[in-house]
Amino acid sequence: SDYQQLSYNLNVNLCQGGPLRSRSLMKDSYTPDVFQKATVDPRHWHGRTINEIGRWFEKYFLAINVQKAMKEKYG
Repeated sequence: SDYQQLSYNLNVNLCQGGPLRSRSLMKDSYTPDVFQKATVDPRHWHGRTINEIGRWFEKYFLAINVQKAMKEKYG
């Protein structure tokens, strides 16, 4: 991925003598067939769609902001 390539390039440029190939503990821990079977559906994330998760976070942060405002106003 782009992130791994950037990380590798930074390590090689900043820390001379870095590893020739970056390794991942997750990739080393599982067999290749696990990654082949895994499919990522961005619209369906653990039983919830992205829009539902976004709405939940909006409500969550709105509630936090309201709590902060109440503490500032009333102590």
